[in-house]
Amino acid sequence: MPWTLQEKLRVAVLVSKAAFQFIQGVQPSDYTVPDEVIAAGFQICADELGSIVECHDVKKLKFHGGVAGIAEKLCTSTTDGLTTNSDQLSRRQEIFGINKFAETEARGFWIFVWEALHDMTLMILGVCAFVSLIVGITMEGWPKGAHDGLGIVASILLVVFVTASSDYRQSLQFRDLDKEKKKITIQVTRDGFRQKMSIYDLVPGDIVHLAIGDQVPADGLFVSGFSVLIDESSLTGESEPVMVSAENPYMLSGTKLQDGSCKMLVTTVGMRTQWGKLIATLSEGGDDETPLQVKLNGVATIIGRLGLFFSIITFAVLVQGLLTQKLQQGTFWTWSGEEALEMLEFFAVAVTIVVVAVPEGLPLAVTLSLAFAMKKMMNDKALVRHLAACETMGSATSICSDKTGTLTTNRMTVVKSCICMNIKEVSKENKNNFCSQIPESALKLLLQSIFLNTGGEIVVKKDGKLEILGTPTETALLGFGLSLGGNFQAERQASKLVKVEPFNSTKKRMGVVLEQPEGGLRAHTKGASEIVLEGCDKVINSSGEVVPLDETSINHLKVTINQFASEALRTLCLAYMELENGFSTSSPIPTSGYTCIGIVGIKDPVRPGVKESVAICRSAGITVLMVTGDNINTAKAIARECGILTDDGIAIEGPDFREKSQEEMLELIPKIQVMARSSPMDKHMLVKQLRTTFDGVVAVTGDGTNDAPALHEADIGLAMGIAGTEVAKESADVLILDDNFSTIATVAKWGRSVYINIQKFVQFQLTVNVVALIVNFSSACLTGNAPLTAVQLLWVNMIMDTLGALALATEPPTDELMKRAPVVKKGNFISKVMWRNILGQSFYQLVVIWYLQARGTAIFDLDGPDADLILNTLIFNSFVFCQIFNEVSSREMEKINVFKGILNNYVFVSVLGCTVLFQILIVEFLGTFANTSPLTLRQWCFSVLVGFIGMPIAAILKMIPV
Repeated sequence: MPWTLQEKLRVAVLVSKAAFQFIQGVQPSDYTVPDEVIAAGFQICADELGSIVECHDVKKLKFHGGVAGIAEKLCTSTTDGLTTNSDQLSRRQEIFGINKFAETEARGFWIFVWEALHDMTLMILGVCAFVSLIVGITMEGWPKGAHDGLGIVASILLVVFVTASSDYRQSLQFRDLDKEKKKITIQVTRDGFRQKMSIYDLVPGDIVHLAIGDQVPADGLFVSGFSVLIDESSLTGESEPVMVSAENPYMLSGTKLQDGSCKMLVTTVGMRTQWGKLIATLSEGGDDETPLQVKLNGVATIIGRLGLFFSIITFAVLVQGLLTQKLQQGTFWTWSGEEALEMLEFFAVAVTIVVVAVPEGLPLAVTLSLAFAMKKMMNDKALVRHLAACETMGSATSICSDKTGTLTTNRMTVVKSCICMNIKEVSKENKNNFCSQIPESALKLLLQSIFLNTGGEIVVKKDGKLEILGTPTETALLGFGLSLGGNFQAERQASKLVKVEPFNSTKKRMGVVLEQPEGGLRAHTKGASEIVLEGCDKVINSSGEVVPLDETSINHLKVTINQFASEALRTLCLAYMELENGFSTSSPIPTSGYTCIGIVGIKDPVRPGVKESVAICRSAGITVLMVTGDNINTAKAIARECGILTDDGIAIEGPDFREKSQEEMLELIPKIQVMARSSPMDKHMLVKQLRTTFDGVVAVTGDGTNDAPALHEADIGLAMGIAGTEVAKESADVLILDDNFSTIATVAKWGRSVYINIQKFVQFQLTVNVVALIVNFSSACLTGNAPLTAVQLLWVNMIMDTLGALALATEPPTDELMKRAPVVKKGNFISKVMWRNILGQSFYQLVVIWYLQARGTAIFDLDGPDADLILNTLIFNSFVFCQIFNEVSSREMEKINVFKGILNNYVFVSVLGCTVLFQILIVEFLGTFANTSPLTLRQWCFSVLVGFIGMPIAAILKMIPV
């Protein structure tokens, strides 16, 4: 479905582009502004704005005065953004619309009722009920003749409403989770101040700030920025990125920034954007079936066919008995109404056997368990974006995690530095002393490097306080610059940036070229210490003089880098160089010939609880690997602090791993615990190799923009919801909303819980299936009648399917789950343990029912015309209580204590209570409809005792090794 949707989008976009290019051949005519737009205070309408961006219409853009002209006509400023007041925003929304897409209307409860009524077996039973009503009323009159038919109708309606209620509740849960997925914030300038805002509050005229990994939230025009590459594959299917600049300023909603950063003027929002128009013509598909649902659908089909076979034989045997009796009596050609009703009851019993045999509760249990787990995981700060991830996490055996933002807090500060060859600790207390020891010329260069060679920004908030914006690394450096007494705005205004090469994970460096006030060009670079240091041939000494970088100085700096790294500090080297006048801005910034200004050590503290969570994962059979772009010594120090790197583990650098042969990689994979200086492709390659060794591989990204390949390659992709970019979030199956590694362990626990809960339910359901089928089939063959009627079987079916799924599929996880081995993904779903419990419990129940059929009349001194009815009621009651107590026993498949934590699961207790209550009502008060007779206290006690004895038998069975 997703591929079909994307192909439709791609074709639609390409066709529209071709049409627009054809239209572009026409000269723009004089544009007339609609009166309502003028009345609102604007000089351009929404349709005109939409056509400019959608059509990439250069002529129209020029006609309206370019980006600056459009901004003026929208009554906005490209520097200060909109001037906000509620009236003006309301007028904008009235004229240009809101930034939301039309959503499909939520399906109401009665739609689910209607769908449940379309179940084929229930429809057949409905026909049986109708015929039974007609024949019964004709023969016996109203209301006596209608009892059987109304009993079946009531049972059908009960099943339908319970099923519909369950499905409706799930749909509401999924809708709530879908709303959580869409909570996206963006940086916007309004009233001259930078601020965070929901993308749904954007209006045309807003100035949006975008960086690598951000998704373009609306159609718009490029205002300013550097090296902007847009990935339009989500819209057009084209893999080649598009360069956006002042010459090609068009930016479309739904596309993503692959590189660079920029400011964008919003022109079109919501359903008026190209994405909005296209999505309106397409119907969105839901989640695909999960692997477990597919597997259980196959099981359900096999059991259903087996049930159909037994039902046909049962019907044939019952009919043969009736026909034989009529032949013996010589009344074969004359049929009474009672005999017709008996034949109809045989057919209803046969159909009901199919209803009972078809375990439609299996897929329902999976969906219920997944929906329950998704809702609860949301409370535990994990947002599941794809259903299958819930169950797949149960088989996770390896977690390949980023360091930054996952294992660490992502709140960075500069704590050490080596400026002008002098190593100093950085703190608020020694700020004045620190600055006084740096020569003035070197301090000026350092501040220029910090404030101009940055992807971050320092802005003034409405309350007059400074706010640092940008990545954690950038904010740490900018904070360091402020602590040195620097002025961000003054430095930015003193020099003009002429070229920017943003940081990316491949180059591991960032560079800028600036035009100095006194003339001349200067380049600044910063990045991974050893990489930048390799490009340096000079250094600023303690006197502030530029001197050649000799071997002694290089060794001193390398020792400093390793010392910082061993203290778990991220190191960055800052350098500069004077450029010759012949340098062209179209040329790449040089990578050598620099003068080293200094090295800074940045502390990113390990998150509280990470070490304990890693230990929990290890005890659960899950290995944890750390992947980082940091220096290998920094990586080792942090990995040891987290408990990831052990004495027998290996730490390797990305470039070294890359050069290994396939055989060498396979040999290393089980031992690798740390990969340092890695690129996104190294992580992708590592995940790919891990999947050849481990069953379930989880890739975790913190703030990784280019980690989408690794997330897609893994069995499950997890992204940090706060630190992660929109690209990372969209590629992930699960978002960790509190950016905490311990939450990943919680997700793994829930995954195991889902799998085991469904196994519990399947064990319970197959036991009921086996007993119900064999009892009715054997009774039909041996006695010529079935002890369980259609209405009774429908009630059992509801206990088994919907109520059983509710009770067992919603068991919360326990800490014991993380002391077991991971779920084997390719193993048999119905394990030997389950077969032992199913067959043992089924044998006990069959023996009890057969004994009652054979000796029940004598044991309870039953005689008279109602003896058979009372005996069948006793069998039905005993059978139901066997299922009730078996449901309790099924809470644990291997442990004897099944009562631990039972009162904490209010759903389970409620389901058991309702089942017992309804059973009493059916037996004691609804006999006319359910073909039951009130039982004595002795008979009730016997039924309950028979069911209860199943529990010690279940405990004995659990002691049998398999």
